[in-house]
Amino acid sequence: MIFILITVFIDVLGIGIIIPILPELIKEFAGGSTTMAGRWFGVLASTYALTQFVFAPVLGSLSDRVGRRPVILIALFGLGVDYIIMGFAPTLGWLFVGRLIAGVMGASITTANAYIADVSKPEDRARNFGLIGVSFGLGFIFGPALGGFLGGVDLRLPFFVSAGLALVNWLYGFFVLPESLPAEKRSAFSWKKANPVGSLFVLGSYPLVAGLTAVFVFVVLAQRGLETVWVLFTGHKFGWDEQMNGLSLMLVGIMAAIVQGGLVRPIVKRLGERRAILYGLVVAVITYLGYGLATASWMLFAFIVFGSIGGVAGPAIQSLVAGVVPSEDQGKVQGGIQSLMSLTSIAAPLIFTAGLFSYFTSPGAPVELPGAPFLLGAVMYALAFVSVLRLFRRMPG
Repeated sequence: MIFILITVFIDVLGIGIIIPILPELIKEFAGGSTTMAGRWFGVLASTYALTQFVFAPVLGSLSDRVGRRPVILIALFGLGVDYIIMGFAPTLGWLFVGRLIAGVMGASITTANAYIADVSKPEDRARNFGLIGVSFGLGFIFGPALGGFLGGVDLRLPFFVSAGLALVNWLYGFFVLPESLPAEKRSAFSWKKANPVGSLFVLGSYPLVAGLTAVFVFVVLAQRGLETVWVLFTGHKFGWDEQMNGLSLMLVGIMAAIVQGGLVRPIVKRLGERRAILYGLVVAVITYLGYGLATASWMLFAFIVFGSIGGVAGPAIQSLVAGVVPSEDQGKVQGGIQSLMSLTSIAAPLIFTAGLFSYFTSPGAPVELPGAPFLLGAVMYALAFVSVLRLFRRMPG
């Protein structure tokens, strides 16, 4: 268990480093226009999501056939090469090439989730998926802050540091990471289940998982919208630079580590998985409204702290899913979920960043409302709450 957590941490650390500076680099390519940067960044993020949609089920099904370890190692090495390409990118076109590669390699998160499912006892699933959240959180504690500092020196420097981390992570995994899926539990590779559309049908094999698809769609729309618009929003409305954005994202990581590392298990144990999901979604609605209507920088920091409590919903949902899926299908189901999330993520940047943010910050907008994407995000979380409430009433557990 500790091996995959360290692997995920180093992986996320490298990703976190480039988050505060990628929108600024695109803005530089766009001639300094925030509106144009929003449009191009939205398209770039959608391109990344499209490749994840295509390759997530392939990697998930492949890991069911050959094991989790080789898939994870290939992805880590590919990410190292990708960061180098992006670091030297002379044009916006080369950034697109880099994000295409990153989308393919980043699809391995399905394999990491399947790895956790492989090694977890039923009573420990929620805690272990929460520990994955801790690894993500710790990566985001140090990654964005370091990226903001490095970006202040040179916008390209964070890419090369991320490349070094990915390759070190690959070496670590090569010598230390054990295999989690025994040969006798592996299943044949199926192109039918490995294609993006086919992998979505796999979700229909399990009624509870199928019922959660609407929830996944609404939640991912809101989350991906926030992720792609945050740096552009804070820079436009509050004048934040790379360092300030790095610090804000560092706080997100700290709170994720606290909540998912220390609070998920006792909250889920006390409330149960289903009530934890419902309470988490309510917190998210309030948080997104706060982001969208904030009038001062300190308000954003306050809502980051408050909104972190809603992070209990994610591990609780993952635990519900893992509890109804046998080990030989974990990779396929996780691949199907990742494909659904990636498909939704294709639309989110186009709607929230290239669409709403760019429109409401342009001279032609009837009113300047850079927080519009967050208000739509609140609506998405409210719809998720209604969907999951209806599901739980229809399928009491």
